[in-house]
Amino acid sequence: MSPMSADTPAPPTPVVTMTGITIRFPGVLALDGVDFTLRPGEVHSLMGENGAGKSTLIKALTGVYQVDDGTVVVAGEQRVFTSTADAQASGISTVYQEVNLCANLSVGENIMLGHEPRRGTSIDWKAAHREAAEHLTSLGQDIDTRSMLAHHSIAIQQLVAISRAMVLDAKVLILDEPTSSLDRDEVEQLFAVIRDLRDKGVAILFVSHFLDQVYEISDRITVLRNGTLIGEYAVGDLPRGELVTKMIGRELDELSALSSVATRSIDRSGTPVLQAQEVGRRGALEPADLSVYPGEVVGIAGLLGSGRTELVRLLYGADRADSGQIDVHGTPVKVTSPRHAIDRRIAFSSEDRRAEGIIGDLTVAENIVLGIQAQRGALRKIGRAEQDAVVAEYIAALGVRPADPNMIAGNLSGGNQQKVLLGRWLATAPELIILDEPTRGIDVGAKADIQKKVAELSAKGLSVIFISSELEEVLRLAQRVVVMRDRRRIGEVSSSEIDLDGLIDYIANKGEETAA
Repeated sequence: MSPMSADTPAPPTPVVTMTGITIRFPGVLALDGVDFTLRPGEVHSLMGENGAGKSTLIKALTGVYQVDDGTVVVAGEQRVFTSTADAQASGISTVYQEVNLCANLSVGENIMLGHEPRRGTSIDWKAAHREAAEHLTSLGQDIDTRSMLAHHSIAIQQLVAISRAMVLDAKVLILDEPTSSLDRDEVEQLFAVIRDLRDKGVAILFVSHFLDQVYEISDRITVLRNGTLIGEYAVGDLPRGELVTKMIGRELDELSALSSVATRSIDRSGTPVLQAQEVGRRGALEPADLSVYPGEVVGIAGLLGSGRTELVRLLYGADRADSGQIDVHGTPVKVTSPRHAIDRRIAFSSEDRRAEGIIGDLTVAENIVLGIQAQRGALRKIGRAEQDAVVAEYIAALGVRPADPNMIAGNLSGGNQQKVLLGRWLATAPELIILDEPTRGIDVGAKADIQKKVAELSAKGLSVIFISSELEEVLRLAQRVVVMRDRRRIGEVSSSEIDLDGLIDYIANKGEETAA
């Protein structure tokens, strides 16, 4: 940041000062001495990829988590929040991505819930709705307070949640991914409200993975990575490319020895294994194209929230597209469920290996054969000899450690769990495998093993769609890279014709020159 001149007015006294915040979970240092300040009359964005510590820091501020070390000062007083109620009493309110309201109640009832004016021992509903309407009017909204909340759009529900926060006289408003389900017009409506609250002196902590929106609405940005503070910046002092670099960091030197496979020639004269045209889902992904040929690795690059995962979930049928067409080997197909994808020899390894991947209470062997058993159906049990052979093959091929098929999978390291998941899907003999963040949160050795296996399998003809937040990894493995931003496909590049800095710049700035 540039130094202040003598004529520059001093910044206002922070309403929140968090100093040296450290939070530990079993085996994990979630936050390591993080400092954070929030001033009245500003929009302050908190940026970082998954695992950076954003949610943990917010939960420390709102009383969900207790800090192990460090201090929290609100409005000049040191606070120890033991609950969210403590934080709310200090003027800190949060509006989450999933609106935490009662859809079966009216707009007015939701705004005033728990703070209804009374006449004697009864609620004065006329006064309650009048007061709710006043709060909405202060946000520039004219909404019938007696209408059912469920009848309104997500955007209106977000505004109702903000109105409720104002009933609590919030000095700090935390907006956690408030625009994730909104279209562009709804985002503009929300931003108008945010700017008005900022101008009235409310301190707003804004969390979003949408780069364009962060630069549109923010005054300052704090960047976290791997539980540590990278820095705090005025938005004008942090170009987009630098922000992306600070968020994702640089690839570890230990992986640089892995030779690039991205220059391997791919024959694209024939029919793609998969071709998607204008595949999209309203509110989740603008219509996008993607093709992948035999033996090709197609990378998908972009910041978290850019639409990477949304696109591949539509291709796999985990979510249902409402536009576009998918061809497999040149034949139009309906992929409306994972069952349809598996039948067409398409496999998918989710980024959330705990919730959608590994079954921690089963053994390594049971996890590996699960895919084959699902493919065959419950009535065609896998014989013991075949199971033992398949399990032994993939434990050896992927270097699962310890090499014990009877080990409970939940007791393995993250890297070895990921290898077991990869083995599960490879055992089904797919023609296309979609790998969403297969190396996230695992050690360097396991990461290199998985990268080498992807390169080896694609060289033998397996088609791969590969998503990773680590852009060097994408450039190393993929022959082509589809680039996503703000839930839309913004372009495609050949990895042999672009370097890391060029890809970062493409993600951050492609199309901005025409939009300006």
